[in-house]
Amino acid sequence: MNDQVQTPASAGPVDTCAICDVAKHTRVMSDALRCRSANPNLRGPALTVRCRDDFFGLILAIEQAKAGDVIVVDGGGSQTALAGELFARAALARGVAGIIVDAAYRDLAYVATCELPIYSRHTSPMAGATQRLGVINEPVTCGGVTVCPGDLVIADHDGIVVLDPATAPATLAAAAQVKHAEARIIEVLATGAGLRACLNVDEHAAALASGQASTLRVIV
Repeated sequence: MNDQVQTPASAGPVDTCAICDVAKHTRVMSDALRCRSANPNLRGPALTVRCRDDFFGLILAIEQAKAGDVIVVDGGGSQTALAGELFARAALARGVAGIIVDAAYRDLAYVATCELPIYSRHTSPMAGATQRLGVINEPVTCGGVTVCPGDLVIADHDGIVVLDPATAPATLAAAAQVKHAEARIIEVLATGAGLRACLNVDEHAAALASGQASTLRVIV
């Protein structure tokens, strides 16, 4: 897995919004996957698991997970719980960066206080069986997008995105520049100025009105 993808040190926090601004092809998981824990922020290489109404494969995945991995579970959108409190505690002990389950999660009384980022499509007290091995570290579908082993998974309050590790460094660097530009805009807006002081609003509007190609740009 590629766990060496780094945001430039000068970038500060790069969020999913900035990533999507610079890479419109970014895979974005469905917002039906909700954060169930106290911390929505995760980032790391995907360790993928596919299982259906049976959570034994997820146990095997947690046991082979490395520190920093994000466990991505293709549970087929089932309303059966494939993980709960014990899985979260075991993942924390191994230094896992987060768990994303496209099925149900349970033991919410504990999970709601847990600092491990945990996402699921459903919640349910009904757990699955333990009779099938599942499939580990093959391409899966989670949240409506394909996730391959080693893909970089990033999540925050706005959602979950998946990046190809080969192109992630360039995407993260460009996203860092977006954050720098936004910081400049915020400084200007704080003085009471409007967006026209920050963006080429009039120029862009005139170009569009005349049928010309144009790009909205930051001018501060």
